[in-house]
Amino acid sequence: MTMWVFGYGSLLWHPGFPVARQEVATLSGYARSFCMSSIHHRGSEENPGLVLALDENAETHCTGLALAVEAGHEEATLAGLRERELISSAYVERDLEVNLASGECVTAVTYVIDPHHVQYCGGMSLEDQAQIIAVAVGGRGPNTEYLYNTAAHLAEIGLRDADLDWLSNRVRILSA
Repeated sequence: MTMWVFGYGSLLWHPGFPVARQEVATLSGYARSFCMSSIHHRGSEENPGLVLALDENAETHCTGLALAVEAGHEEATLAGLRERELISSAYVERDLEVNLASGECVTAVTYVIDPHHVQYCGGMSLEDQAQIIAVAVGGRGPNTEYLYNTAAHLAEIGLRDADLDWLSNRVRILSA
C-alpha cells in the first residue's frame, strides 16, 4: 500500500524523502496560511518568524501536492517527517483524505496546526505577516526564503496563491 504525504508549504520544494509520484491534490476543510509562529526553522524565540500551516475551516480547502513515498522508504520517511514537523508540537499529525487531480481519493499523512498551541497565530493581517517574514531568520535560514520558495513552487505547478503572491511582493519591498 502506498504511503502518501500532503505537501502545502516547504514539502512542495523540499520533501526530504524519495518521492515515487506526485500529483496535485485538494484537502477539504483546511486553509493554508501563515498561522504558526516559527521559533526553530524560520525564526528564533527572540525573533519568531512565520511558517505555513493548515488551519481547520469547514468552508475552505487547500490545494497542494500529494507525494507518494518511494516503496521501502515509508518508515524512514515517517520518522524524518516527525522529527522535522513535530519539533515543538504545534503541528498535529493526521491521516486525511485528499482528492487527487486524477479523480482518485487517497489518505495522506498531513500536518495541521493545533489552534490551542502557543505558536498558533491565526487571523493576523497580511501586512503584519509581511513585517515579520521580512526580518526573521531561523535554523533553516531566512523566513523570506521559505516564503519565496513556496510561492514560486506553487506558481510552477499552476497553483498560484494570491495571499502568498501579495506577501512575496510586499516582503521584497520591505527587504530592499
